[in-house]
Order: sequence, then C-alpha cells, then structure tokens
Amino acid sequence: MQVVKYAFQQHGDERGQLIALEEYKDIPFEIKRVYYMYDTKDGVRRGYHAHKSLEQILVCINGTCKILLDNGNEKKVVTLESRCEGLYIPNNMWREMYDFSEDAVLMVLASNYYNEEDYIRNYDQFLDFISENESR
Repeated sequence: MQVVKYAFQQHGDERGQLIALEEYKDIPFEIKRVYYMYDTKDGVRRGYHAHKSLEQILVCINGTCKILLDNGNEKKVVTLESRCEGLYIPNNMWREMYDFSEDAVLMVLASNYYNEEDYIRNYDQFLDFISENESR
C-alpha cells in the first residue's frame, strides 16, 4: 500500500505563517466539504468506515494523531504531526483515527458532499466490497 502525503507550501515572515490550499493545485480533487474534529477524548477512536467513491485529505492543523489505513490486504499506521502536510485517503480505504493529542484539531477536505450511501461502516461488508471490486 502506498501512503500519499502532500507537503503544503508555507508562506511566512516575522508576522507568522500562512498555508493556502487550492483544489486541483494543492489538493487532487474539487473540495466540496470541509469539517474538523477537536476536543477528542483520551483513548477515543474515530472513523471505523470506508467510502465507496469519496476521496479525502486529512490535515492535523494542531497537535498530533494517528491514522490506521486498511485497503483490505494491508494495514499501515500514519502519524500526522505537521500542519503543513496532508494525508491523502482514496476511496475504498478503511480508516480509523486515534491517539489524538489533547490539543489536536484534525481537518478533513472531502471530494463530495455528505452522502450516507457512500459509507461502508461494517468491516466485513468493506472486505466483501473490496473483493467484489477486485474481481471486476
């Protein structure tokens, strides 16, 4: 499994830093939805799902967290600890977010609007979905 991280261009001087993100330039898709998680309690895991078609970029804009990526054949843990890098998560990828630092803010840029029908929330159904798509 290839893990794809984007390094975002920082612009700054003595006044501070700025990162600008533009669709199809810094982000490989049209951004249709942005949301973020914060005040995540110690020991809590989030996610536990995959998407059939949605793509995402995850940016820990404050603090740190870990992301478990699972493509049905291989699992990898990725640590997000820099606000100037983003983790690309393609469709058909199970994800779990955990080990949030107390000050963590995890921002998600999504390629489409919220659609419950795009979610796969059961791991066995995810494995079945992956198997069906690989056989096509």
